[in-house]
Amino acid sequence: MKIGILQTGHSPDELRDEHGDYNEMFMRLLARPDVMFETFVVLADDFPAQPSIADAWVVTGSRCGVYDGFPWIAKLEAFLRDLHKARVPLVGICFGHQAIAEALGGKVEKFSGGWSCGMERYRFVGRDTPAALLAWHQDQIVVPPPGAEIIASSNFCRYAGLRFGEHTLTLQPHPEFSLEYMRALATARRAVIGDSVAASAVDSLSAGKPEDFGPYILDFIDAAIAAKTA
Repeated sequence: MKIGILQTGHSPDELRDEHGDYNEMFMRLLARPDVMFETFVVLADDFPAQPSIADAWVVTGSRCGVYDGFPWIAKLEAFLRDLHKARVPLVGICFGHQAIAEALGGKVEKFSGGWSCGMERYRFVGRDTPAALLAWHQDQIVVPPPGAEIIASSNFCRYAGLRFGEHTLTLQPHPEFSLEYMRALATARRAVIGDSVAASAVDSLSAGKPEDFGPYILDFIDAAIAAKTA
């Protein structure tokens, strides 16, 4: 199986050598003997020729907002609509979650409630207990797209997980982030998020490790591929 990674941002320069870039984090998260990857750095206008060159696609996080107006964002949203129309398996994380929502008719804004950073508990449809996952965002979806099924929420983020039929899954939290990277990120970006948010984010990490959501995402992709080829 080939997964195409649509890379929309980079990890901070000072953290990259130790923790890797965003595409590398997803390669670790979704590592499996039968899975290979190809990265397209779309924020540098490196786009795939067509949706069919990969079996499934993942859209990464970014420091950009989907409303920033850069030409590559409009081009990305057009490609995401092509993927959705062709029912190619698609997963969006954080910025990817928001970009898919905007591309399909939803609305994203800078949330008036501020930042969500650190360990958060997300309520997933069909699960008895919340999932502990790492969050790093201020923007969030305020109006989901038509036809979106809401599959996850938190006290801070109402539309934290969406699903579109059997082929598209989007999540606001970052299952690709490690505990160590989140701790380093909160320290490195203290001036951006503020001292109190940074301190709270670091404190939240003492509760334990985030849930490994790699198998959840891979199960979704496997099922989406099977449904498409049935």
